[in-house]
Formats: sequence, C-alpha cells, structure tokens
Amino acid sequence: MAADGTAGNDRTEETEETEGADRTGAPPSRALAGLDAIKDGLADLYRDLHARPELSFEEHRTAAEAARRAASYGYEVTEGVGGTGVVAVLENGPGPTVLLRADMDALPVTERTGLPYASRTEGVMHACGHDMHVTCLLGALKLLADARADWSGRIVGVFQPAEEIAQGAQAMVDDGFYARFGTPDVVLGQHVAPFPAGLVGVHAGPAFAATDALRVRLFGKGAHGSRPEASIDPVVMAASTVMRLQTIVSREIAGTETAVVTVGSLQAGTKDNIIPDEAELKVNIRTYTPEVRTRVLAAVERIVKGEAATAGAEKEPEITEIDAFPVLCNDAAAVERTAAAIGDVIGADRVLDPGPVTGSEDVGHFATSAERDIPLCYWLFGGADPEKVAAAQRGGTFERDIPSNHSPFFAPLVEPTLSTGVTALTTAALAWLEGARPAK
Repeated sequence: MAADGTAGNDRTEETEETEGADRTGAPPSRALAGLDAIKDGLADLYRDLHARPELSFEEHRTAAEAARRAASYGYEVTEGVGGTGVVAVLENGPGPTVLLRADMDALPVTERTGLPYASRTEGVMHACGHDMHVTCLLGALKLLADARADWSGRIVGVFQPAEEIAQGAQAMVDDGFYARFGTPDVVLGQHVAPFPAGLVGVHAGPAFAATDALRVRLFGKGAHGSRPEASIDPVVMAASTVMRLQTIVSREIAGTETAVVTVGSLQAGTKDNIIPDEAELKVNIRTYTPEVRTRVLAAVERIVKGEAATAGAEKEPEITEIDAFPVLCNDAAAVERTAAAIGDVIGADRVLDPGPVTGSEDVGHFATSAERDIPLCYWLFGGADPEKVAAAQRGGTFERDIPSNHSPFFAPLVEPTLSTGVTALTTAALAWLEGARPAK
C-alpha cells in the first residue's frame, strides 16, 4: 500500500524492486559490529561531558571536543556555525544526504544526583540528556566512517547549540547552513527520555508540542505592609492571575484537544513588610494545532489584563515573548522507514509509539527552513533503569520515582542507553544511505 493509503496497483515489478531496495538502505550489521570496541570510550566521554555542562551558546568545550573527534574520524569539520555549532561532513560517493543532529546545551539546574561524575559547574546541569545526545552522535559518526565500504552518500553531522532557548537551530540555518553544507534529503535525530533503557519510541505526525514562553509584568502600587489600603498589591494580582490561568485548559479547551499552561516563575518583592510595585510571571504554553495555540494565547492575554483591571492597576500589564518552538511534525513515511530499520536491529517489539509528547524541540527548523520541506524523523530512546521503572509502575509511583527531563535528579543509565542511542542513530542513517556500488 502506498504512503497515501492507496493501493498503488499501477506499479510495475521493476518499480517495486527499486523502491524496496531504497527502503532497505545500506546493511547495518558490519557497521554495528564495531560498537563493542568503542563503548567504553564513549561511556568515558559521556561522563566527562556530564561533569562539565555548558549553557546555551556557551558550549565551547563541548563543541571543541565534538569537532576534534569528528575530524579524527575523517569528517570535514566546520566550527562556529550559528555561534557554537559544529558541522561534520563525510562525502562517500553518490547518494542521499543524511543529516544527523544532536543538541549540546545544558540547563541552569543544580544537580542532585549524587553521581561521581555529577556536574562540576555550580548551578548548571545536563538535566535534559544533551550530553548523551552528543556522545551517541559521535559514536554513530565513528561507526559510519569505519563502514564506508558498505554505503554510499553523504553524512552531515550537526552538533547544535542553544536548543533549550529555542534559538540554536534557527541560528545555524540563518548562518547559511543550506548554502554551506547542502540541503539534506532527510533529517534524523533523537532524545533520551525517562522510559526503560533499551526501548525506542517514535510517533508520526505532530510528535512534539509547540511552545510559547511569555514574560508577564504586572504593575501595582507599593506601600508599607501595614497599610495595604494604600497599595495596589501586585502579589495578590499575580496570585489571582496564576489561579485564573489554570482555567484555560480546563474550561476553554475542548476535552478532545491538548494544551498545557504552566506558570514556572513568580517573582515579587524583597521583604515581608513591603508591598512591592511590580510582579513578574513566566508562563509556558504547549499546544499542537494553530487553532488551539491562538485560543490559548488570546485567553492568557485576556486573563492577565482582566485581573490587572479588576485589581485597579493604573498601568496595563506587559506581555513579551521569551522564546517559541514550532510543532515538531514527523513525516509518516520517514517514520515508517526509519522505525522498521531500527526494529530489524533491536527488535520490533522494542520500538513503540508513545503518542504525542508535550515536550518541545527546535530540530524541525532543519527540515522546514529550506526551499522545500524535508522528511523529518525524530524519536525518543529510553534512559531509565528498566527494573526501577517496572517497580514504579507496579506501585503506581512512576511520576514520583522516575526523574523526568529537567529534574535535578535526571541521570540516564549509561548502559544500555548509550548503546541503544548509537545503534538507533547508525541504523537510521544507513536506512537512508545507499548500499555501496560495486567497483567497475
């Protein structure tokens, strides 16, 4: 059956054979045979990167290490793309161009894992697993370089900065990415997640939510804490706003739609007996469709202004954008092809459809910013201890006991997470590259 659901009865036998060969891609077995020899070194690299996290657009050490290693594998490396981005290109005969992407930045989180390789940088942590992403991509680039005899085409390895602030991918695109490195035929990437290590999860269609992050400034009138009647209290105004914002999803979005509205920060005042004249909220919104996004953003603006007016504020609130991610939409045909290839290697029962996730990603910019849309397949791979996950699920304590991304306790199990990530990325690339042509 064709990708559009039609029977496709007018195909010739020759066409079917050719398309079948394209779907098969290059064989992964010989490339993956080299994984055991590099696993320990990759684990050491991962621990090193984890201990030395760097914030968005400050990934100088991480970028330099990625560049050095990729160059040693035989890739042509360009540094400083879009700030601190690194692009590693390997030309290996005619064939498709496959983009493999990993993000590099850490978060302003104080690590509490207690690991011997915990962050050495005060207040900064790889709480989202980007250190694992970098390590897996380097492992895949190494295996693919060593297996050049088995595939034909072009690999573009992208080490991207500043994913956490939704700016890195666009910065690399704006720095002439396509003109400098070519337009890929497919964009592939992955993200470690808090489900059992050894599993891969991929969803076709809208797979990661759009994000809008807003800064809201509420203006009141300061006074002494003993004389609230002389104030227009922005703390009360902020508290009312936070509570009212929680009604958007429950009362304005249909049960068949999905949205999340989170107030992640509320800051006001300096002392218990001083009513300040200003409060600030930081609001995070997740949606999957333009219609719901428009409705939620309008509701936020209406509520913020309405609560300020109700409180008697003499100055209208300010609402400004902090950052925004588009919806990440996985190409259905690309998902089918890539998931099948990964499943052939790790077992089809270990490749799952997790459904849409409410996390967000900017990797989609590499697929949608060119003159033509490029197929994108972006998947999750598990990083949690399978036994701990099973115990938590049995006890109904998964959300409590299994740390999620951005938690100060988030720490992927090094193995088999690392091997699964390298295997998935290598196998996915080979599914799109052509098999080596015999010498004439």
